[in-house]
Amino acid sequence: MGFYEQLSQKIEMKKANIGVIGMGYVGLPLAVEMVKSGFNVCGIDLSEEKIQSLRNGKSYINDISDQELQESLDTNRFFPTNEYEVVKELDAISICVPTPLSENQDPDTSYISSVIESVKPYMKKGMLVTLESTTYPGTTDELILKEFQRIGYEPGNDIFLCYSPERVDPGNESFHTNNVPKVMGGITDNCNKVGKLLYSNYIENIVPVSSPKVAEMSKLLENTFRSVNIAFVNEMALMCERMDIDVWEVIDAAATKPFGFMKFQPGPGIGGHCIPLDPMYLSWKAKGFRFYSKFIDLAQSINNNMPDVVTRKTSEVLNIYGKSINSSKILILGMAYKPNISDLRESPGLYLYELYKENGANVDYYDPHAHSFIDEDGSIAHSITYSKEALKDYDCMVLVTNHSDFDYDELANLDIPIVDTRNAFKDYHQAHIHKLGTTSKVNKKHQESIAL
Repeated sequence: MGFYEQLSQKIEMKKANIGVIGMGYVGLPLAVEMVKSGFNVCGIDLSEEKIQSLRNGKSYINDISDQELQESLDTNRFFPTNEYEVVKELDAISICVPTPLSENQDPDTSYISSVIESVKPYMKKGMLVTLESTTYPGTTDELILKEFQRIGYEPGNDIFLCYSPERVDPGNESFHTNNVPKVMGGITDNCNKVGKLLYSNYIENIVPVSSPKVAEMSKLLENTFRSVNIAFVNEMALMCERMDIDVWEVIDAAATKPFGFMKFQPGPGIGGHCIPLDPMYLSWKAKGFRFYSKFIDLAQSINNNMPDVVTRKTSEVLNIYGKSINSSKILILGMAYKPNISDLRESPGLYLYELYKENGANVDYYDPHAHSFIDEDGSIAHSITYSKEALKDYDCMVLVTNHSDFDYDELANLDIPIVDTRNAFKDYHQAHIHKLGTTSKVNKKHQESIAL
């Protein structure tokens, strides 16, 4: 019996031992699904703090509750560890490590390379290796396949290699790891078959494609599509401000068309691990083929400039009330990059916080989910304690993240200028609420009060 048949049999009998490398927003939910489906799973991460937290049944991921984690531990089939030596006991590993950008906006694949170097001494023939980290087309071939071939492993016969991009959407109550279709691209047909065989145990719908490159490109297409369309609607918001048109009303009107239109909304910038980074992987790789994507670079430029746009909008609003942004007290409402989660990765609120400081403002933030972060000075910034009376001391509030547990009625009725970047106050029409994508004006009543 060959390695393909042996591994397939182990998977079908749920005797295959699986490892997930990287216990973050992608790896931990994936590991929990594997355990639920009946497999023995080693969760591998070099962070001793994370591993200890997992062993204690304390989840640091919004999408995995302490109870769900404890249930996985209680099966005695989930083993958090920071030792790569366990790889010699495994039949399959999924790599879910970060792929950030360097300071020069080039892909940093050092985490992937480090994992491969760490697992090579413990690998054996007959293993399945699946990369899930978002990266540029060709990564699986260039960084993993070549390394395996150097040690004499032939893909499809004595080693099985696939790329299957993660599609995690933190905080999404409808779509989770198990019910989001999973693209799977194997180096060979046997690689694809065994990858699909394993993942179909804990993912409802597997979508095989012809190669890892196709799978890698599909992930970048998904998020570049979003980046370009967000940039377009951000530009429309700025155009509508100039033309004295409410962009939010325009979008809602256009969205009534039942075909040919997809609703995107403007905002203070883009956040999370995917949209700010993925298009740059693609742009970087394309340049190696002497192809220069104007769409990607332009979209990135527009989206990255939105915190500056919001800063300028804040200054204009304060000016209406006879104040300068310099020395004003500004409160950012919501620091996480999307509603109802604590994830701060690439959040536009972080950039806004620094821009306000650079402009001389005294800036605080309130977020019931994200309690603290380290600012550019290395200091820890903490969310203020919510108090209706304390909020009255601020000259302006800037709504960055529209958390559902904000008391919008109370905030709107404090009579403090609000810069709303998310149309969160769409049902409130007070003159002191100024929305991104609409013109901010001095109303007659306020003009009279200034004259007095």
